[in-house]
Amino acid sequence: MNGMRDFSRELQFKTSRSSGAGGQNVNKVETSVTVLWNVSGSAFFNDAQKALISDKLRNRINAEGILFLTVSESRTQLMNKNKAIEKIIELVDKALVIPKKRWATKPSKSQKQKRLDTKKKLSDKKENRRFKF
Repeated sequence: MNGMRDFSRELQFKTSRSSGAGGQNVNKVETSVTVLWNVSGSAFFNDAQKALISDKLRNRINAEGILFLTVSESRTQLMNKNKAIEKIIELVDKALVIPKKRWATKPSKSQKQKRLDTKKKLSDKKENRRFKF
């Protein structure tokens, strides 16, 4: 796993039949994998990290505090399970990244002048296209 932390032992899995095209295989084999993870019950993350995960991934967390993700990309359950583990770890890693605070800055005089020059050139170009009597 390329994730920051491997909390895959805390994950639970449910299988179901995949939807969509696929004929007989789709109709009889449970290849779709749903991975479930109890965010608040995790032993791998501290309370601040859990709060961050819960806040950023609130659209994927149900009322019981379970984060879930369904994968049905592959024809085999094992490949879907591995893909689901990979995706949920990636999701949690991204949720734990705190973006750098941005500071408001003013454009320099040269930047302002360059912008105005560009506008003037474009204006002149369009003016020259007009039909003159």
